Amino acid sequence: MSKAAKPKGATMTTLPPTSQLATLGAWILFAEDVYGRAKLALGQITDNAHDEAMYLFLRTLDWPLESGPEVLDKPLAPAQRIALREVLRKRVEKRVPAAYLTREAWLGGFKFYVDERVIIPRSYFVELIPALADLLPAGTVVRRVVDVCTGSGCLAILLAGEYPDAKVDGLDLSREALEVAAINVKALKMGKRVTLHSSDVFDAVPPPAGGYDIILSNPPYEPSAHVDGQDPEFAAEPRMAHDGGPDGLVIVRKLLRQARERLAPHGIVAVEVGGLRKAINREFAALAPEWLETEDGSNCVFVVRAALLRKWKG
Repeated sequence: MSKAAKPKGATMTTLPPTSQLATLGAWILFAEDVYGRAKLALGQITDNAHDEAMYLFLRTLDWPLESGPEVLDKPLAPAQRIALREVLRKRVEKRVPAAYLTREAWLGGFKFYVDERVIIPRSYFVELIPALADLLPAGTVVRRVVDVCTGSGCLAILLAGEYPDAKVDGLDLSREALEVAAINVKALKMGKRVTLHSSDVFDAVPPPAGGYDIILSNPPYEPSAHVDGQDPEFAAEPRMAHDGGPDGLVIVRKLLRQARERLAPHGIVAVEVGGLRKAINREFAALAPEWLETEDGSNCVFVVRAALLRKWKG
């Protein structure tokens, strides 16, 4: 699920003239101004207009993403300028997310294929996955892991990359999302490590022998009323990837109940829940949720341990 979107803004109906823009640097400055005036929502691939426009234009021109500042002054051919105007027009006038325009998203050093069937990959787990093993008993070799609500398969693949001895399951209710996840599993050669399952949380997946060492989930957690008022960019993503029910906790409750019988005795459940920290602490106080620190201080991922989960009466 996404980090919180900005308030809905007005849509620019027509892109201003661009005939005077002869270099990439001029296009970037123009795009920054247009992004601001059109009040485009950010946060799906980056949090600022400059970086998103640079990414979008470099991809459109088929220039390397690691290009240096010298490309800003490079003259553009007429066909290149036409291509930049068209991609910017779709971004500004139609509010199409940049990742859907390029059909890709980057997370944890991996490039993932994305389209409108899946939420655009973004998660605090990209910085937290390497540290999850530290929460297990010393010497534990992580052998079974599951990513619940896997979407594009990005977190399941990151888990497989981090824990080379682990078999990873990726679960999702959306068959369309699983089609995209299968593309990424194949492209990144993870087919022997990652198994995808069509399942509403764990409904179709029985407990594995010995249980999971780590159950991870970035589930739908936005309250329905919030989803109703999302910016067009976030509304372009599948609603079921955002909508966590009236209070945002519908999937989280089900996940914790079903995880109880699926965790190894030493295992942990790690869940990303956006701005629901107070609600989690209130409802699941008996589970003593542990909040993991993130670089930006959001600290929106909590961990529950198997011993407490098995005693829980929820």
